[in-house]
Amino acid sequence: MIRRAKKRRKLNAEINVVPYIDVMMVLLVIFMITAPMLTQGVDVDLPQASSDPVDTQDNEPVIVTVDKEGQFYIDVGGDPLAPVSADEIETRISKILNNNPKKLLLVRGDKGVDYESVVQLMTLLQRAGADSVGLVTE
Repeated sequence: MIRRAKKRRKLNAEINVVPYIDVMMVLLVIFMITAPMLTQGVDVDLPQASSDPVDTQDNEPVIVTVDKEGQFYIDVGGDPLAPVSADEIETRISKILNNNPKKLLLVRGDKGVDYESVVQLMTLLQRAGADSVGLVTE
């Protein structure tokens, strides 16, 4: 009997990562393109101004918006795209400030809105207990 010598195959423990890199690059490009398109809240045309950005640290701000028609929107507690009444804004903001008195409040006002609407909103925020309110610009 003749025995044939068996060649033992050496195990290959390498993984080809090139396809994974390709997939990750495609995902990166997709997120880079779509991220600027995502907007927060109601679409308003903000006024232009040069100022330093506000440092929010670990405190996410509450943004209250006034659109061209003078309707108010708030980005917390419910649908951020649904207009809310002045009483509801005052109630929500006072609850938020009772839980966190240092909460940052920002007002986004369309540049076509009446000045009176912005002042009315700032008065509502003051009555709710806000010490200071920031204005959002582009």
